[in-house]
Amino acid sequence: MKNRLTINHEMLTGRSTEHLVALNEHHRLQPEAAAAFTAMQLKASQAGFNLQPASTFRDFDRQLAIWNGKFRGQRPVLDKNSQPVDISHLDDAQRGELILRWSALPGASRHHWGSDLDIYDPSLLPEGKSLQLEPWEYEQEGYFHALTLWLDAHLDAFGFYRPFDKDRGGVAIEPWHLSYRPLAAECEKLLTPKVLTESWQGRDVAGVEWVIENLATIYPRFIRNTQD
Repeated sequence: MKNRLTINHEMLTGRSTEHLVALNEHHRLQPEAAAAFTAMQLKASQAGFNLQPASTFRDFDRQLAIWNGKFRGQRPVLDKNSQPVDISHLDDAQRGELILRWSALPGASRHHWGSDLDIYDPSLLPEGKSLQLEPWEYEQEGYFHALTLWLDAHLDAFGFYRPFDKDRGGVAIEPWHLSYRPLAAECEKLLTPKVLTESWQGRDVAGVEWVIENLATIYPRFIRNTQD
């Protein structure tokens, strides 16, 4: 795409918003990703689906609050089966491993890039139910299974894919998480351990000593361990 903005380290790690445009009143993406998603929404609507974003851009501070809240026991932490875990007796390594299954480190979230979003169809939610963003909602017998099947058939035509399409021993399966490949591929190449650790300078990142000490294994397992 002509005139694509060069992604710098601040954009890459969620510390800048200059690469974004409004998708709607509450959500932002990079212009190219926003245009592709809007086109896919139209196609979905013709098939009877109300394809909507649940989450798009998320900045560094928001991701930091999520990470710190979970690491310090102020937010729920889930196991591999999406069940709450009491982490009060766990050490830093055990806490970190659990959290990284479902939540990225600040600076490492794909939601920083403006290429990724979480999706759902609000019209398919039963009355009185709220969106959980858990795999069962998108699987067979789940609320959004029909939407999942439609996306399976049409994602690629609009440039999207699911980076967390299966369990590779790192991040859990996330059928709701879509990535706009042309932009995400560029960001993946640019995000390095050095760029990531630099984003933490002067910030209160819970468990950062454990993270840095183990980043050589955390990085390929939880940050780059996605669909190619």
